[in-house]
Amino acid sequence: MNDQLKKKLEKDETGLLTYEYIANNINNADLEQEIDDLVDNIINVDKSGQFDVSTARYLNAIDKVKYNSQIDRLIKAAIVADRERAYLPDLAASIWGNDYKERASSLIAADDNFRRIYKRLYPIGI
Repeated sequence: MNDQLKKKLEKDETGLLTYEYIANNINNADLEQEIDDLVDNIINVDKSGQFDVSTARYLNAIDKVKYNSQIDRLIKAAIVADRERAYLPDLAASIWGNDYKERASSLIAADDNFRRIYKRLYPIGI
């Protein structure tokens, strides 16, 4: 990533510019060296969780094994940022499948991110 692009993305206020850069350059070999910095940028600027979720969903669809650590970091950030729970249901379905509710018990036992999302989406008690 050249300095001009880095300065532009540092001014990204929502994460949209960074998300678009990732999406437009996913087949660029240089993205592998840049992806961690780009994910850090989205996490730092996305206050609603919208682009944390969008980026996690996108990277999961492209190659969930290759981008596993970035997806994990984005999910953790989205759990914190999406206080209104506007994006977490779509994230859960995209990452763990549309049937995640039916498999909740096993997913809770196996995945801390899922457990945290499920607890946020379906709180018990008041």
